[in-house]
Amino acid sequence: MKKILHKKIVIPAVAIIIFLSTTAFKNDFFEIAKQIEIFTTLFKELNMNYVDDTNPGDLMDTAIKSMLDDLDPYTQFYNEQDVESSRINNAGDYTGIGAKVLTLKDKLVIVEPYKNYAADKAGLKAGDEIIKVDNVIVADFKDDAANLLQGAAGTEVNVTYKRQGKTNSVKIIRESLEIKAVPHYSMIDDKTGYIVLRKFNKKASAETLGALRALKNQGAQQLILDLRGNPGGLLNEAVNVTNIFVPKNQLVVTTKSKVKKYNKTYYTKRDAIDTEIPLVVLIDGRSASASEIVSGALQDMDRAVVVGTRSFGKGLVQRPKPLTYGTQMKITISRYYTPSGRCIQALDYWNRDENGKATRVKKENYNEFKTRNGRPVFDGGGVQPDIEVEFAKQTPITKAILNENLVFNFATDYYYNNTLEDLKGFKFSDTDFKNFKKFLKTTGFNFETKTEKALSEAMTIAEDEELEGIIKSEYHNLSTTIQAYKSNAIDGNKVQLKSLLTDEIIKRYFYSEGLYTYYTANNPEIKKALNVLNNPSEYTSILR
Repeated sequence: MKKILHKKIVIPAVAIIIFLSTTAFKNDFFEIAKQIEIFTTLFKELNMNYVDDTNPGDLMDTAIKSMLDDLDPYTQFYNEQDVESSRINNAGDYTGIGAKVLTLKDKLVIVEPYKNYAADKAGLKAGDEIIKVDNVIVADFKDDAANLLQGAAGTEVNVTYKRQGKTNSVKIIRESLEIKAVPHYSMIDDKTGYIVLRKFNKKASAETLGALRALKNQGAQQLILDLRGNPGGLLNEAVNVTNIFVPKNQLVVTTKSKVKKYNKTYYTKRDAIDTEIPLVVLIDGRSASASEIVSGALQDMDRAVVVGTRSFGKGLVQRPKPLTYGTQMKITISRYYTPSGRCIQALDYWNRDENGKATRVKKENYNEFKTRNGRPVFDGGGVQPDIEVEFAKQTPITKAILNENLVFNFATDYYYNNTLEDLKGFKFSDTDFKNFKKFLKTTGFNFETKTEKALSEAMTIAEDEELEGIIKSEYHNLSTTIQAYKSNAIDGNKVQLKSLLTDEIIKRYFYSEGLYTYYTANNPEIKKALNVLNNPSEYTSILR
């Protein structure tokens, strides 16, 4: 009797659940089909009847991007050229002129010619402004003009560029270029190895492993892994890099999604190369995604001391989905969590403020987690270093200066007005810094703080409410105080600005290879890492 009663209850319940879930699916499908049909008819009518000629491709591109703008910035649509660029970035191979290029509205700027590759051999320098590629004027090219420089190895491209006010032309023979995940490794002293890992492409773990073995053969007994400026890349490579230093079958990262098949746990699959070597990982505000998986996992396992500044805070995972006509979409499918259970995503793109901007998780809302040894770590805002190098944290004014490429532009002028033959003897002097401040004035540089903007908006509201007379004097006093801060902010950030200027200038003369060599002797974060490694009791106490 109980079995019959159980069946009478369970079977209808299951039927109801199936019916409701099927109905929900049908409703979702109907809504999607309905909206697509509305858009299709609108698109057709617009192209047929609008008073001026329209470009269907441009309209659709705008529509897609506008739709995705309401989501997170990592969910993106890729056209055919974008798909190829993504493939190059992940695979580590590239065919073109061999230079890092910045695409601006009317020109392409050479950011860095790679040593001994095509652009370098043709005489191009950082700061050169490409205005024409073959017969195509860059300012008239609507797509990413950097694609014009790519082509099959051995083919020729004619480049017209401006340098220090003069227009020049040069023919460049394109060639294949291997984009290294590990552009540099060396011994800092007789027992400390240093590895720079710049991106997580398909070769990241193999190159890191090769560098470690080479350094151990040279006598390395302790190691600094530099992830500063590393924007991330392939998740599985982050797991593999972590695996170099931790044993087999250790949890590295978990991904959680509304789609069950994307809920995954990633464990180390191989025997580690070295689970004992003292390790310091360097991170900064540009270390993101896969870099945060590695640094967060090694921190959670108490396997490494993390030094630097708080990382970017990208705890979102993307997956490419092929579309028609060779296009592709990269979709955020899940969030990732470090072994302690924390998600270090910093921005909330789904609960925006009144201006439509993503909100940052407030510090008081961070949740505490524990490392394997019981040390407190927190979610909500990137990986917090065990040892923070305060001066390396970018301030609003240094960000504003960098965003306007003023450090880069000053370094260009410096290069053409100064001779530098000895890397060891270089020092960015106080006189040089005074010249930089003069340079900033000639550019008309001015930046608006968030406080300044908020005050201005408050005054506008006060005027609407006819309260400006009451708060006018207080507003004036606050504005005066902010202006005084801004006028002193350059000197207040002197140490950081001198460091940024030094880095950029050294690259002009000695390429990235020279910069890494300079780092090993002079960089404050590396010096801090060395101090920790050379003090075993401090190293051990941090991890306990």
